[in-house]
Amino acid sequence: MPDLPDELGVAGPFVGVHNDALILAGGANFARPVWDKDKTWHDTIHVLTKVDGGYEWKSGGTLSGPIGYGTAVSTPDGVICIGGNDGVATFKEVFALRWDAATQKVTRVEYPSLPQPCAYGQAVVVGDVIYVAGGQSDSGLESALNNFWALDLSKKPNPAGSDVDSGAFVWQQLPAWPGDSRAFNITVSQHNGYEDCVYVMSGRRQDQDNVEFLTDVWEFTPKAGQWRRRADVPRPALAGTGIGFGQSHIFVLGGDDGSLFFQADEQQDRHPGFPKESLAYHTITDTWTSTGAMPQNHVTTVPVMWDGRIVIASGEVRPRVRTPSVWSVAPVAQKRGFGTVNYCVLFGYLLAMVGVGVYFARKNRNTDDYFRGGMNIPWWAAGCSIFATMLSSLTFTGIPSKAFAQDWVYAVGNFMIPVVAVVGVYVALPFYRRIDATSAYEYLEKRFSRCVRLFGSASFTLFHVFRMAVVMSLTGLALAVATPLTPQQSVLLMGVLSIIYCTMGGIEAVIWTDTIQTFVLLGGGLLALILLISGADGGLDGSLRVALDADKLRFANLHWDVTNAQIALWVVVIGALGQNISSYTADQAVVQRYMTTRDQKLAARSIWTNAVLTIPATLLFFGIGTALFAFYRSHPDKLDPTITTDQIFPLFIANEMPVGIAGLIVAGIFSAAQSTVSTSMNSTATTIVTDFMRPFDACRTEKSYLNAARVITFLMGVVGTLFGLIFVDPEIKSLFDAFLKVIGLFMGVLGGLFVLGVLTRRANAFGALTGAFVGAMVMFSLWTFTNVNGYLYTVSGIVACVLVRVLCEAVRIVTSVD
Repeated sequence: MPDLPDELGVAGPFVGVHNDALILAGGANFARPVWDKDKTWHDTIHVLTKVDGGYEWKSGGTLSGPIGYGTAVSTPDGVICIGGNDGVATFKEVFALRWDAATQKVTRVEYPSLPQPCAYGQAVVVGDVIYVAGGQSDSGLESALNNFWALDLSKKPNPAGSDVDSGAFVWQQLPAWPGDSRAFNITVSQHNGYEDCVYVMSGRRQDQDNVEFLTDVWEFTPKAGQWRRRADVPRPALAGTGIGFGQSHIFVLGGDDGSLFFQADEQQDRHPGFPKESLAYHTITDTWTSTGAMPQNHVTTVPVMWDGRIVIASGEVRPRVRTPSVWSVAPVAQKRGFGTVNYCVLFGYLLAMVGVGVYFARKNRNTDDYFRGGMNIPWWAAGCSIFATMLSSLTFTGIPSKAFAQDWVYAVGNFMIPVVAVVGVYVALPFYRRIDATSAYEYLEKRFSRCVRLFGSASFTLFHVFRMAVVMSLTGLALAVATPLTPQQSVLLMGVLSIIYCTMGGIEAVIWTDTIQTFVLLGGGLLALILLISGADGGLDGSLRVALDADKLRFANLHWDVTNAQIALWVVVIGALGQNISSYTADQAVVQRYMTTRDQKLAARSIWTNAVLTIPATLLFFGIGTALFAFYRSHPDKLDPTITTDQIFPLFIANEMPVGIAGLIVAGIFSAAQSTVSTSMNSTATTIVTDFMRPFDACRTEKSYLNAARVITFLMGVVGTLFGLIFVDPEIKSLFDAFLKVIGLFMGVLGGLFVLGVLTRRANAFGALTGAFVGAMVMFSLWTFTNVNGYLYTVSGIVACVLVRVLCEAVRIVTSVD
């Protein structure tokens, strides 16, 4: 990028980005010849702006005085400049520099001062909180600090206004890391698989006449307020340029290793400069690796993110020598070609699935065939279809990535499925078979009113439109690393193929493709697990040892906090029970399978088949996640900083799987997504025809209803695919968590209505709809205004629905008594 206007460059400047401009202020340097001159501090503000597709430096005025070696963070409110010194005094003042693009001026706004003077430390922002760690309180290294201060920007008064003076808006002293005091350290933030954390790395300290170069790394979790020791930096990185990148990597792009620290005066201009090797730390596997050489090693400057790239502006490249250079840095993804064989396998498999739809198209003579398969589906195929419907592609990518980043706590939720199967077999199934339901929501009219039936059916339809979109968009994002296809192209491929075979073949095509996909997914997953374990250091024993040492096999977190990133066991159990009760009693996509077998006994077998398959599948996919952790802990150099955590399994598939097998497994993931999408298309068409058209005699003949079903299936697929293209968002931290929230936001209402109908005979249509609306508002409020875990959304909606109905009944009784 364009060099700094100061041809000497500066060390220790305040650097940050505000209003899409790079601000660089203050700093210090030596005039040439550097070994004959004294250090000079500066007060100049430089601003790098975008002009006509390029960049241009502009003057931003001056600071209130010469200052350098403070630290800075970029916020929407400005570049917050913290501490610093001028060669005589060390400062504790804090202020914001704001760039106004309209006036082309920089303004200064005062912030609360630090608890004590500080220079040569570093700061970082996590959420709304600025954290400052390390530094020294005066000019001598013996004053190095063991400090950890926090300023909550959400408590700032006059957010659009001028200077700040408020008792609530002050720096807080937090417990510091258990290690040594230090200055010239690196302080960065990054996600550790659970939440965004603060990392304090390396640094320098002095104990009497002994100067120590530190390599220790400490991680602070803000919610828990706790520190833990992590893997040491391979070498000291004093005054280094460290920054978080992507979802789980930290780059150290510069830093003095201390090897020539005591020889600077002797070597002077013969000094080779600081080491140019860059390093990467992966927060989940707790591993370091080399990421190649930098053109220059800039120390004592603040790296920033600008337009998705890291910008390193000016800084010191060897003792006393600064540089005016400004570098824009980004990692390059190392993608292996997908290959002709893999393409053939992928498209051959997908076309075969379309062939299934073409085959069954001729068998659909009426809507009973189209929606219920003529009630002639084998029980084991119906069971595989329920399993595949509930599995989805997100299980194949989301669960392994969840276990890779965290542990096995969520596995307990899947183990609740066999428990809920009892409810499905002995409560829901007999009832639906007795009323010969095509739509699950026919029950709501028999129990409450047609209005409640239409509300339930409309809620289900809306849920599955969003479900299709979420599944396709998240799967497209996950597969972008395994194939040359963009997320949008993957969404279109999944959507178009699903529309073709589902519109033509109806529920039979859906069920038989589900069955094929079940075996492909489980077989592919088992093969992947074997390859992962064999590729990890120490094989099976080594993988287990690594997993146990990292606490990756934990099944329970015993606490009561519903917002904790480490989800509590009771939240998983209650949340999973609520979700699965809603799914197995009120979700048309599952209930529809109950009606595809010849009789109730065979339908019960299909439910038990799904419940039994859930156990080995859960062990398999969580096992894959743990094996991924062991594999990439053994081979951190094979991690790609450009991917998301949810792409970790597709990364392994693309780079480590044998040719042909990779294509088959990618095809399996595609088809698993198509399984969910096609199920949603057919089941929404079923509810619309059965709940909205038949009661109002919208068509005159059965053939017209069949044609309408095909048209609606097609339209639902198109709408779901379009929403899928809109929903593509690479910033999502966890596919699994996002999917849980989508399920929770809708299924709580439907589950609440069915629970009301079963638990009480007093509930009427008005009370049921009131409870449903309140339940919906409760879930929406939890999603919008709280950090409550998404696993609790469904059960919260059910409970709210029931409590409101009880309250309505109490009011009715009191009113009647009066």
